[in-house]
Amino acid sequence: MITKDIIIIGTGFAGMGMAMKLRDSGREDFVILEKASDVGGTWRDNTYPGCECDIPSHMYSFSYELKTDWSKSFSGQEEIWSYMREVADEQGIRPYISFGVEVTGASWDDDRQRWTIETVGGETYEARVVVAGVGGLHIPNVPEIDGADSFAGPVFHSSRWDHSVDLTGKKVVVIGTGASAIQFVPIIAERTGHLTLFQRTPPWVLPKNDKPAPQWRTNLFEKVPVAQRAYRNALYWTLEARAIAFNGHLNVLPLAEKVVKHQLAKQVPDADLRAKLTPDYRLGCKRVLQSNTYYPTFMRDDVTLTTEGVSEIVSDGVIDKNGEKVEADVIIYGTGFHVIDAFDYLDIRGRDGLGLAEQFREHGTETYMGMMINQFPNLAFMLGPNTALGHNSVVFMIEQQTKFIIKLIEEMDARGAVSAEPTLQAQTDFNTEIQRLVEKGIWTQGGCTSWYLDSHGKNRTIWPKFTFQYWWETRKVNVPDFTWTAKARQKVA
Repeated sequence: MITKDIIIIGTGFAGMGMAMKLRDSGREDFVILEKASDVGGTWRDNTYPGCECDIPSHMYSFSYELKTDWSKSFSGQEEIWSYMREVADEQGIRPYISFGVEVTGASWDDDRQRWTIETVGGETYEARVVVAGVGGLHIPNVPEIDGADSFAGPVFHSSRWDHSVDLTGKKVVVIGTGASAIQFVPIIAERTGHLTLFQRTPPWVLPKNDKPAPQWRTNLFEKVPVAQRAYRNALYWTLEARAIAFNGHLNVLPLAEKVVKHQLAKQVPDADLRAKLTPDYRLGCKRVLQSNTYYPTFMRDDVTLTTEGVSEIVSDGVIDKNGEKVEADVIIYGTGFHVIDAFDYLDIRGRDGLGLAEQFREHGTETYMGMMINQFPNLAFMLGPNTALGHNSVVFMIEQQTKFIIKLIEEMDARGAVSAEPTLQAQTDFNTEIQRLVEKGIWTQGGCTSWYLDSHGKNRTIWPKFTFQYWWETRKVNVPDFTWTAKARQKVA
């Protein structure tokens, strides 16, 4: 058994950010467990054609590790992953990472006030504090379709892109119109023989103001760092303003909806096709997407959009709900990820063996500040429930969480406590307020069903406020919100 004070799971932005700030705070007794062979998280794993960010590059990066030479407004997967690897090297965190170690679960020992972490390889770890930076966009959501195993050709999910499969001249069926599909469909359509896209629900697709970064700006940022800070701040507040429309001020949304409908009318003159591509719910109810090439793709003679739905898969194609067969050489799923139920894939046991997944299924996915959970001491989830964003950079949220977790550990040390967990009342109060706000927002009022919702029909994904409010609410540890336990199991006053 390997013993550490703190164990971090994952090396995406969350895990890397946590590690860097632990070192900055003078803490070295930690290890990062990473199932892959390199850092990067979702930006390492998603290599599908056209993969790129939908938040401006200068905002989708660590505020304390700025990059002056982003190539364009919205950087692609390779550039973001390269940035993350460079940061890992420059910050010296690689020596703290154990690669090839996949965590299967963790259990809390109430007598010893410690976590035991289990791995696929059978090696166990022990720690006082566990920080899970596993994220919600890493477990592919592949729908259960009758006959799926009978298909004779290659089948893969967009997040597990099979680059050995040559799509040139092939009949390709894409199932799903998630954010990934919006990006890869226009690109692969240029080389497939025929592409058929099965769409269940059309997404709102805004124009993407993506431009190459001018050299003069890159030069300016290199010579005058304060100019880049000012530019990043301007980006932050511009993005932050988008929350006004989502967080209850729904009268602002028709303006954005008109932009999309204008783009549709301009790029898709066929009225019937345009009707299929037009959402029947409000913009923002589901994830808002951006692309300049998605709609024009459907004007190609070798691309077909079908809204009939998938009935079954056979050896040489897909049968739609009308019984018509669409022949296929390759099937690609663009169906997103397990988000709300992502916790089902880790067997986490708190006090008295309480299972986290069972707790969430039975009582709802409730946490304190989207990070900590009653009955699960010294466990912190980064980008946990209700901390995802629809308007700004999640890296900002990650940075606030790393600071909060370090302050919590410092408070434990100062009080002589070996564990801390949010009280049930504090957790309930936090979730009551969150649900009150999401009920007013577009995610509830927009007329759709999305992956933002859990099995109880509640939005457990989106942060329904401004991000600066999250900064304010996590800027310090509110001591009465926690139960502090000393070694002798006596409550610390």
